[in-house]
Amino acid sequence: MVLNASFEEAIHVQPQGNNTYSASLRPEWCIGTVPHGGYTTSVLYKLATTHFAHAHPNQYSTPAAPISIQLSFLRRTAVGPVKFEVEDIKLGARTSTIHIKLLQPSEKQKDRLEIKVAGYITVSPPDAEVGLTAETRWTPLPAPAPGSLPGGGIDFAKLASTGKDGEWIRLNSRYPDFRLAEGQIEIYGPGNGGVQQKRHGRMAIDQWVRFRPNGDKEGRWTDPAVVYLLDMFPMALDGLDVVASSGAVGDTENAAQGKAKSWYPTVTLSLDLKKRLPPAGVEWLYSRIETKVVKDGRTDLNVTVLDQDGEVVAAGAQVGLVVSASRNTGNRKTTKL
Repeated sequence: MVLNASFEEAIHVQPQGNNTYSASLRPEWCIGTVPHGGYTTSVLYKLATTHFAHAHPNQYSTPAAPISIQLSFLRRTAVGPVKFEVEDIKLGARTSTIHIKLLQPSEKQKDRLEIKVAGYITVSPPDAEVGLTAETRWTPLPAPAPGSLPGGGIDFAKLASTGKDGEWIRLNSRYPDFRLAEGQIEIYGPGNGGVQQKRHGRMAIDQWVRFRPNGDKEGRWTDPAVVYLLDMFPMALDGLDVVASSGAVGDTENAAQGKAKSWYPTVTLSLDLKKRLPPAGVEWLYSRIETKVVKDGRTDLNVTVLDQDGEVVAAGAQVGLVVSASRNTGNRKTTKL
């Protein structure tokens, strides 16, 4: 396994045979011992583009890329080799849909492969994306905290150099040893999760983020990296930590301290990829993360990603569980979701 692999190396997918592919999930993209769901989804994004380039090179005149992803995370994945199986469900002039399976050895029977993640990915080439375009005037409400520029805009050069602009500050991971995947970003917000919950009066989180895979200061958000970002919201998880420890939104005084006590595995994930980014990528992306209900150990998370022009890049919705962190770091042979 390559040390300090680039993001492209970390999500690389290799054709193996008729509609079968392989990859290797990397430890630096983990939460505890489990590869991060957004990172795994980025690998599946790469699987879709690799499949159409390899199996259907003449289907479109320009390379097809995912516009919609729906996944079920059935079992915990593990660091190391994975096998993919792809079934062509529909091959169309504008959109095509594939059914994907991510397989790894069973935790109980190492000689047997079992499905860890399954779902559907719909792709489309950019030159087929034609039709009605309308301005909806959607904006995040309540409005994000202001920066120092006239009208409340953020001075991103100042934010990057000093770590502060207006109400926005650079934030560090609360549990860097447990949430390794958070170390791949620089994250900025108007206070931590509890502070933001108190400001909004509900579980709504704002963040501006720069991509820093393996500390690369030149890292940029690309289309497959956006998929990872749609599942990367440390302050929202901190807010859930607050609720888990005190039972009240915004109760920062009673928030759990020390080691991470909770793990928030994804059950289902649905992504709508609205806007393709430039091939060279972009430096900054904003996310609004909202949770409506936390009940009986299950929560929802809705994420909208915007660029610096205020255009929606992608939207995601997921169902997640709230379980003990020991379910992640415990004996992989006996513990399960």
